[in-house]
Amino acid sequence: MQQAQTDGVVSAMSMATGAQEVAQELARQLLHPHLGFVLFFCSAEYDLQALGAALQQSFGGIRVVGCTSAGEITPEGYGRGCVTAIGFDHRHFSIAAELIDEMERFSLIDAQQMVERLVGDCRSNTLAPIKGNSFALTLLDGLSSREEMVLAALSAALGDIPHFGGSAGDDNYLTHTHVYFGGEFHSGAAVVLLVNTWLDFEVFTTHHILPRAEKLVVTRADSTMRRVYELNAEPAAEEYAQIIGVPVAELNHRIFAAHPLAVRINDQYYVRAIQQVNHDLSLSFYCAVENGIVLTAMTPGPLLPNLQGLFDGLQDRLGSLLLTIGCDCFLRRMELEADGSVQQIGDFLREHRVIGFNTYGEQFNGMHINQTFTGVAIGRNRAASFPR
Repeated sequence: MQQAQTDGVVSAMSMATGAQEVAQELARQLLHPHLGFVLFFCSAEYDLQALGAALQQSFGGIRVVGCTSAGEITPEGYGRGCVTAIGFDHRHFSIAAELIDEMERFSLIDAQQMVERLVGDCRSNTLAPIKGNSFALTLLDGLSSREEMVLAALSAALGDIPHFGGSAGDDNYLTHTHVYFGGEFHSGAAVVLLVNTWLDFEVFTTHHILPRAEKLVVTRADSTMRRVYELNAEPAAEEYAQIIGVPVAELNHRIFAAHPLAVRINDQYYVRAIQQVNHDLSLSFYCAVENGIVLTAMTPGPLLPNLQGLFDGLQDRLGSLLLTIGCDCFLRRMELEADGSVQQIGDFLREHRVIGFNTYGEQFNGMHINQTFTGVAIGRNRAASFPR
């Protein structure tokens, strides 16, 4: 499972159930003289307090950052109830990290000051110029309903630095999600990483969802609560159920995954995933949904050809891939579990060296989106500004 240390990254996983054992297994796979940073994703089923302390103890002075997930993407493919991790070599990657401990209070000024500190930390390693050789990764509390506000501020502060990320999960319980920073797990919080490298990379997003003819106008909504009361001037759940041909009583996560809604922006469709039906027949969403927007009914297309096309393009542009950090919406995982193709897609992700997690939402250059596969692909080759 451990790659040659000269590659710049080492991946690891642990299926152990005890916190100490997990931390020791990860350390055994990841530790080497040039390890500079560890990023991990873990099931929320662990004793998080114990796991947080054990990781800090096992990795000593090496910075460790991560979050809870709704499923893991490991060196062996899809996992569940486990921990997956990446170790970064400080000779290839300069990584700075900051915690946003109160997402609801995060302002543009906070974001600007944070980005200045991140850039300063990365520059101290003098690895590569920041501009053109850096990307940001956000890990957000997946149940905070504050992603849009934080992302808007961060996006403005980051300027032309590409950024992506995922909202932490909790194995589909939808009760408590956490990010890990400074030796402990935090809720209502976010972690921001700035990654500087002389390797070539590309931040991407893709989805396999195709538009249908039906349209739904949001006629009454509370965007701060992410709640839609009326679609086409009818109770939201009833109108949605009628359009997809399913009784209201049968609406659940698997139906939402199979019948998504999306907003169209510049010829691209961005899914606005439904979280649940409420007693008053309103619908709660994973993204903010505004009054007056038009939602298009969507249907999933073939998932594997979409991924194959993505990776063919990435390899054409970057050459052989060293690593892809993937934020894969948990609704995609549900779809795969429903149609029996988890193993097939998991094998594809393993073959393409993807490490990541199933999210409660993805972030891409300032947008909070759903039902996508979003991430960064890192090539083995030096960026064009670093001739061999």
